Amino acid sequence: MSSVRLFLLGALARKGPMHGHEIRRNAERDRTERWTDITVGSLYGALKRMANESLIEVHATEQHGNLPARTVYAITDEGRQELARQRQRFLEDTRPRPDPVDLALQYSDDLSHEQLRELVTERQLALTAQLDSWQDLVESATPHLQGLEPVIVRHTLRRLEAELAWHEELLAFLDDPEAG
Repeated sequence: MSSVRLFLLGALARKGPMHGHEIRRNAERDRTERWTDITVGSLYGALKRMANESLIEVHATEQHGNLPARTVYAITDEGRQELARQRQRFLEDTRPRPDPVDLALQYSDDLSHEQLRELVTERQLALTAQLDSWQDLVESATPHLQGLEPVIVRHTLRRLEAELAWHEELLAFLDDPEAG
């Protein structure tokens, strides 16, 4: 499953033909990197791969003034079918995603208690800052959110809250492994 593929197919299905820069601007405006695993830099390569797979097609080439020519892409019928498959796969997949922090903890035997506690505390502070940032974002964006967007934003908030609660448990365990 590919988040980038789902995003691009969904964007082209929803908004119609667009060039890569327009898709990138929309992704930046929607802050896609904050709530998905998609980086805007990955979009151009994915567009070319998907065109080679006939999921999207070149709709037109535009050039305005001295700007470079831009390829406008449109979703194909095969792309719409792939969009439906990808969406269904993501909605049906309930497996928690592996978190590399678990692997890092598994191999932290060589760290002193103080070093590990400091790293976990720094991580907890960074997550707290992320939660604060998201809460500020939600407050300012709420009047502009549409459709499922309010629930999607709250999903990220709840995930950050759960991660912070787990960090509290981890720090308590580090302080008293017998109580864990």
